[in-house]
Amino acid sequence: MIKEPKAEIISVGTELLLGQIVNSNAAWMSEKLASRGISVFYHSVVGDNLDRLAAVFQTAANRSDIVFITGGLGPTEDDLTREAFQKMTGLKIVEDKKTMDQIHQFFSNSQKSMSPNNRKQARVFEGSTVFNNSVGIAPGIVQEYQDTYWIFMPGVPREMKAIMSEHILPYIEQLYPTKSIIYSRMLRFIGIGESQLEHELQLLISNQTNPTIAPLATEGEVGLRLSAKAESKELAEKLIDELEQKIASIVGDFLYGHDEVTLDQKIFGLLKGKGLTLASAESLTGGAFSAAIVKREGSSSVFQGSATVYQPVIKEKVLGISQDLIEDHGTVSEACAEAMAQQVKKHYLSDIGISFTGVAGPDSIEGKEVGTVYISICDPNDQCHTYLFHFNGDRETIQRRVVKKGLELLFQLLKE
Repeated sequence: MIKEPKAEIISVGTELLLGQIVNSNAAWMSEKLASRGISVFYHSVVGDNLDRLAAVFQTAANRSDIVFITGGLGPTEDDLTREAFQKMTGLKIVEDKKTMDQIHQFFSNSQKSMSPNNRKQARVFEGSTVFNNSVGIAPGIVQEYQDTYWIFMPGVPREMKAIMSEHILPYIEQLYPTKSIIYSRMLRFIGIGESQLEHELQLLISNQTNPTIAPLATEGEVGLRLSAKAESKELAEKLIDELEQKIASIVGDFLYGHDEVTLDQKIFGLLKGKGLTLASAESLTGGAFSAAIVKREGSSSVFQGSATVYQPVIKEKVLGISQDLIEDHGTVSEACAEAMAQQVKKHYLSDIGISFTGVAGPDSIEGKEVGTVYISICDPNDQCHTYLFHFNGDRETIQRRVVKKGLELLFQLLKE
């Protein structure tokens, strides 16, 4: 009996390769397996092609103890998962009577006629273990072959999750009883790049054993996934708590949240906790910043409102920015950004005002290059903090990065 089996997940479907469907199955399965101490070493995606499927299966057979396959078990001609496995193994495929009876019952209950190709979904490998699909048609199939366990499930997430939860996970727990679990926590950082974060934590990363540290970068943010293996979740959490404290002592100024917490959610919590309100004046972002704030339930308790002011005359009429200021400095300027933040704070009766003005593209404005952006924050003490940035990318990318930078600046202001 293998104490710590190597697991692998293979997702089948050309639509996954084309990007028409996001492969959420593999992430969900990996999380559930990790919580039971099963380490997933490989993820593969392969299209609906018999030879390529068989080749991927052969690779998995040479390196994994348990192989989970989702997809390719449907009734159509391009559902080839069973046939590819048969090509590799030579195992006989038979019709499972119990599954076939359930398929007949399914169509009878739904008052629909069953086409002949639906019989294909009752096909299993001779001698395999078959698990009922309580929310669909195609069953789960478990087949042991040459010391590797092969687990086949439908690709429809709802069906896969039902079979996995009701049957496969209990089966795996009996097959590979373990006294350990793998528990992970994501630390989220803003205002520090991935390379700088790794540099600051080089000693911890170099000496990692258990827990492990894995840097993950997204646009404008960096994450650290801490993973611990222990006999219980409580012990794993203790190990991660100790490591997080060491990390926070080095780069804690940039740490804003854990796991699924988003930056806008953090800003909302800081504003609410401090009893402060916010208002925004937006030019190049066109309301994208306020949209990020108000999507949070209860945002009216911290957000007073937003003024989207593109044209100079609107900046004058709505916010009261003087014509002389605009003529002397332009709308894409430190002076205009600061005035916008001051005026939106005043007119919207907020504790904090934030403004965005700049050039999102595709053309330059007032002699300023695309990507030139000013962000200004007027704090509760009426002190303005104005910043100049130069962003790269297309119009949409620049707008998205500007919003993220505004949230970052607010976080640095509010976390004190």
